[in-house]
Amino acid sequence: MILTLLDTNNNSGASTSEFTSNLDGTYDEYMFVTTNFNPSAEASITFQVSTDGGSSYGVTCTTTTWDAHNFEQVSGGSPDLSYDTGQDIGSGTGEVALQWSTGSGGDESHSGILHLFNPASTTYVKHFYSRISAYRGDDSNTHAFAAGYFNTTSAINAIRWHPGAGKTFDSVIQMYGVA
Repeated sequence: MILTLLDTNNNSGASTSEFTSNLDGTYDEYMFVTTNFNPSAEASITFQVSTDGGSSYGVTCTTTTWDAHNFEQVSGGSPDLSYDTGQDIGSGTGEVALQWSTGSGGDESHSGILHLFNPASTTYVKHFYSRISAYRGDDSNTHAFAAGYFNTTSAINAIRWHPGAGKTFDSVIQMYGVA
């Protein structure tokens, strides 16, 4: 695997983070690395894609999410593996949850990777999966997984991250082409 850094968003107090260029047919896979996502208030990090260069977001998708977490203090709860149906989308246009309940404290954040496959295809749907490790607002360490596909045969050419209405965040998000 050869990674080529295509773009970097250094976010400070951002309400969204977008990549509206370099997401094209050059690579069959694109990888987005989020480092130290820290929201202004406890937040879920979500994303959505665009087929019109970022003028609008809301491509129909089907997704699923699950996580494993362990509490910092033994009295906080037991380690568990959970499937969170409340984060899933069944053929809808909503924001795709990658991690939920990331804490906003100085020592709370998350980092992870999102893979998007063949976004320039005009024949097939566009698959994705992500893995994120987080320190959440409930004092637990969580490893969250999301997967699914965007049900469009139009080329995806922009992507946006969002922490929720009225919230901002700090982070670095990098986009790589994978060869």
